[in-house]
Amino acid sequence: MKEFRTQSVSSQFLHFSFFHFFIFHFFIFSFFNSLTFKMPILNNFEQTLLAITVPSYAFIILLEIFLSNYYGQKNMYSVKDTVTNLIMTLLNASLDGMMRFFTLLMLNKCFEFRFFNTEALKLSSPIIYWSLVVIGWEFMFYWLHRLEHSSRFFWATHSTHHSSEHYNLSVGFRSSVFEPLFRFVFFLPLSFLGIEPLDFFLIYSVTQIYGLLVHTQYVGRIPVWEWFFVTPAHHRVHHASNIPYLDKNMGMFLIVWDRIFGTFAEEMPNVKTEYGLLKKEKLNNPLDVIFYEWRNIFSDVKRRDLNLQTKLNYIFKAPGWSHDGSRKTAIQLQNELNDRVEANK
Repeated sequence: MKEFRTQSVSSQFLHFSFFHFFIFHFFIFSFFNSLTFKMPILNNFEQTLLAITVPSYAFIILLEIFLSNYYGQKNMYSVKDTVTNLIMTLLNASLDGMMRFFTLLMLNKCFEFRFFNTEALKLSSPIIYWSLVVIGWEFMFYWLHRLEHSSRFFWATHSTHHSSEHYNLSVGFRSSVFEPLFRFVFFLPLSFLGIEPLDFFLIYSVTQIYGLLVHTQYVGRIPVWEWFFVTPAHHRVHHASNIPYLDKNMGMFLIVWDRIFGTFAEEMPNVKTEYGLLKKEKLNNPLDVIFYEWRNIFSDVKRRDLNLQTKLNYIFKAPGWSHDGSRKTAIQLQNELNDRVEANK
C-alpha cells in the first residue's frame, strides 16, 4: 500500500476542510432561512437540504482530499484556494439571500400574468410537470451562462468561478458573487409560462447540488448518461483554459442544449487539461478574484485615445475583443488553431 504523506498540503488540510465547510454551510442556509419571509414550504425544504448536504459535502470533500493525497496529486487542493472558494460562496449566498425577497416578488408578479395554468398538470401528472420545470429552467440557465461567456460585462462577474487553477469539489463553491443581481431576469419567462415561483426555487436548489458534484477529476466518462446529462468530464472541459475547450459545455444539469446549439465539446483523453483563466494571473486575495476583470475593463475604457463606441465594445463585446487585434476572443483563437491544424495536414 502506498505510504500516506502526512506532511502534504492535502493531509494538513483534512481537519480544516471538515470544520469550515460545516460552519460556513450552516451559516449560509441559516441566513437563507432568516430571509425567506412567508415561504414555509421552501424553508422546510432547505432545512432538509441542510441536514443532508452539510455532512455529505464534508464527507466527499474529505474523501477527495484523501484520494488526491494517496495518489500523489498534491496540487489538487491548496488551503489558500479553498479558503477563497468558501469566501466566494459566503458572499454570493449573502447577496442571494438579500435579493431573494425581490426575486420572489418579481416572479410572483409575472406569475399573475401567466399564459398557462399548470395547476391541473402538476396534480394529475407531476412527473410531466416537474420534467417540464427542469427542462425550462435548464434552457434559461444555458442562455444565462452563455451570455456570461459571450459578453465581457457579464464575464467580469462570472470569471470569478473560473479563476481557480485547481479543479476539485471545493471549486464548485467558488460562486460568481454578483450574479444574484441579474440572474432572476432570465427566469421571469418561466413564471409567465405558469411555473410557480416556489417550484423554481426548489429546482434551483436541487440542480445546484448536482452542479457542485461535477467539479471533480475522479469520475471519468459515464456512457448513456452523458448523452443527456452533464458529467464531470463535460464540466472539466468547461473549466479548462485549453483553446479548443473555451466557452464549451454550458449546462448545469442537462447537456442537450449544448449539443443542440453547438457549444458541446468532448474531453480529449490525450490532452492535458489546464484550468483557470486563459491569461494566468496571480490573484492574491478575494478582492482581486472578485474585481480582476472589472479592473481590466476600467483600464480599457479610461483610455483617452478611444471613442465612446470602442469603449462600449470593450465593455459589452466578447471577452478578449480588442479594436486593434492585440487580444483575441475565444472564437478567434479557435479559428486560428483550426487554420493551423488544417495547414499542417
